[in-house]
Amino acid sequence: MPCTTLLVGKGASYDGSTMMARNEDSAAGHFTAKKFIVVKPEDQPRHYKSVISGVEIDLPEDPQRYTAMPNALPDEGIWGEAGINESNVAMSETETITSNPRVQGADPLVKGGIGEEDMLTIVLPYVRSAREGVLRLGSLLEQYGTYEMNGVGFQDAEEIWWLESIGGHHWIAKRVPDNAYVVMPNQQGIDFFDLADAFGEQEEHLCSADLLEFIENNHLDLTMRMEGETLAEDRAFDVRAAFGSRADSDHVYNTPRAWDMLRYFNPNTYSWDGPDADWRPEDDDLPWYLVPERKVTVEDVKYVLSSHFQGTPYDPYGKHGDPAFRGRYRPIGINRNNFVALTQLRPYAPAEIMAVEWVAMGSNVFNAFVPFYANVETTPAYLSQTGKTVTSENFYWANRIIGALADAHYSQCGFLIERYQNRVANRAHDMLRRFDAGFDPAGDAHKYLEECNEAFSAMARQETDDTLDKVLYEASCGMRNGFSRSDA
Repeated sequence: MPCTTLLVGKGASYDGSTMMARNEDSAAGHFTAKKFIVVKPEDQPRHYKSVISGVEIDLPEDPQRYTAMPNALPDEGIWGEAGINESNVAMSETETITSNPRVQGADPLVKGGIGEEDMLTIVLPYVRSAREGVLRLGSLLEQYGTYEMNGVGFQDAEEIWWLESIGGHHWIAKRVPDNAYVVMPNQQGIDFFDLADAFGEQEEHLCSADLLEFIENNHLDLTMRMEGETLAEDRAFDVRAAFGSRADSDHVYNTPRAWDMLRYFNPNTYSWDGPDADWRPEDDDLPWYLVPERKVTVEDVKYVLSSHFQGTPYDPYGKHGDPAFRGRYRPIGINRNNFVALTQLRPYAPAEIMAVEWVAMGSNVFNAFVPFYANVETTPAYLSQTGKTVTSENFYWANRIIGALADAHYSQCGFLIERYQNRVANRAHDMLRRFDAGFDPAGDAHKYLEECNEAFSAMARQETDDTLDKVLYEASCGMRNGFSRSDA
């Protein structure tokens, strides 16, 4: 599943939150409608069976309540994608990543293993910290194997961890530095890995128990070592050289997205443009993380995960420069975005209202971010009742319609979209502030937060309907059968 991920450590965010965000994109050839729901313990399966692989797994008897962003139609399974459980632990799955023939030959993928369809459902309800999430998924990968290469994020109020599967059964995981952000396109992303820590204190690195033997026995280490240096002592193991890819397709599909995100958050740290640039869109050694030049906001996250290479020659909507450059690289904000979700864990808020999940649906260039409290037992129908039928009565389909109309008339509708996004953001922050202040710890938290979420939903629907009306008018005026003379 093509996607883009952004991880922000608590020291790099504007309010001390950990923030984890990811686009889910449909594979080429179709669009996948999504919904935002809550899964209660009584609705969580005790025996799980995957639709795609057929793998069957007995699950623990004590699941927690959690939010999820599953497919609207169940024909390909659940695909829970992003959620927060009642322990205020979040999970984002998955970023489909790349590999190479040496890894695939050493540990082949498992046709009947687990994959993106399954991972949130079989992991998130059972963990109480980000580290626990890594260890549970790692153990499941070792036991059942996987049929695809994936990167998965885990988050609590203190930490964010990023796990990458290696072949069919192996994995590595690295803690995101508190003062940094991480960018992840659909490519094996971790650049350097401290094997000494992973097999020692495990403070910031975790991996499958036999990873050293796996690397050595299959000659996967490509590092030019000094005489006498052992693999187990390596504190800067080159992960990309060992496990990743360096394909021509990466230079069109993957690395330019990482370059675009890094360029946004660190515009002055390095030179990004021109013949003397420090980093270029096709560079294989772009850093996995950087310390941003300023604190990262919710609006920054939404902007960068909606990016279409604005300010560069590669913008498909651009009007300046060489037309041959437009659309050269795959942008982050594309027509096949299903949704973007940002899980924000706010350490200054009471535990009951700490977790906020920001959701936008449809093509990210044209949609708007809306916050919802995660500590609830139900979600608004405007987001939870997505079906097969195209209708403006639903947040997903309304935004899909707006995107299709506005894209075809971008010069006439671009300002309408910007106003829509700004209005929703302004109102969202104001409402969130007021709802936080109105929370009574002695009251019924679920009821209060569900009422707040209904208000967020009503605001989103009002602004979305208004924008759809305006965009439809502009698109209608641009119809080729238009004629200026009126009979009135």
